[in-house]
Amino acid sequence: MSDTVSETAGKILWFELPAEDAARARGFYGQLFGWQFQPFDESGEYQTTAEGGGAVYPSSDGEKGLFAYFGVADIDAAVGRVRELGGEAADSREIPGVGHYSRCSDTEGNAFGLYQPGG
Repeated sequence: MSDTVSETAGKILWFELPAEDAARARGFYGQLFGWQFQPFDESGEYQTTAEGGGAVYPSSDGEKGLFAYFGVADIDAAVGRVRELGGEAADSREIPGVGHYSRCSDTEGNAFGLYQPGG
């Protein structure tokens, strides 16, 4: 395990904010915190904060609320552990050149994510 991974394990590394009106939400957070946004891909819908740490995107299926990703050293082991503990976890997916993630929920139905940095 690298020092970077061990330093980030269990810490919030990334957040996502779904929004019915993503442009309006980006304007709100831009004015509130001084954040600037940049498109992540050609669609331009998923926009990350230029300062790093998160993104605002158009919600689907009524998504609401902050979604946090916690750092892990081994995404597949962490997914297995969530399941062993009675939570739910999607199989891990790769973000090429960035890392791996899984969307999960705990035993109380609270949604969260796991993220293993590194490409």
